[in-house]
Amino acid sequence: MKDVFQLKDIEKIAPKEKGITAMSVKEVLQSLVDDSMVDTDRIGTSNYFWAFPSKALHAKKRKLEELQNQFSEYNQKKKSLQETTEKSKIGREDTAERAALTKEVTTLQKKKEQLKAEIDKYKECDPDIIEEVRQANKVSKEAANRWTDNIFAVKSWAKRKFGFEESKIDKTFGIPEDFDYVD
Repeated sequence: MKDVFQLKDIEKIAPKEKGITAMSVKEVLQSLVDDSMVDTDRIGTSNYFWAFPSKALHAKKRKLEELQNQFSEYNQKKKSLQETTEKSKIGREDTAERAALTKEVTTLQKKKEQLKAEIDKYKECDPDIIEEVRQANKVSKEAANRWTDNIFAVKSWAKRKFGFEESKIDKTFGIPEDFDYVD
């Protein structure tokens, strides 16, 4: 039927002719509008709904054309990939020479891994790593001596401020007798 309806008309017709409950007509109609199966427009204060058969036919034709275009594109890609595959096979035929070269490549890769593992074993002798360790040791030594300065300063302050003996301070705070700067 090629006609335009208002919501109240559809709410009367749908339960009788299509068996849709009157309570769900608005939801079903909105779902159809969302799926572009029914068109709607507001004119004045009223909303009008319609769905002409030609719209569905045109939508299906557009979808068919779109799918046919995609199909032809994919066929072109498939053909192109097959041609590329055939071109790449040229010169890669299984021959005795190719098998020997492949075996040699595998052997050389294994040897490379073995040599890499051996290099990793001797990494601690690497001059760059040794220099990094020396620099880290220097920084650590400076930090230890800085803390030693701080401890001596606190001990001196505690002796002046509270009159404690140095041996009592050392014993209370667990400072060893031979505590001194790191050389």
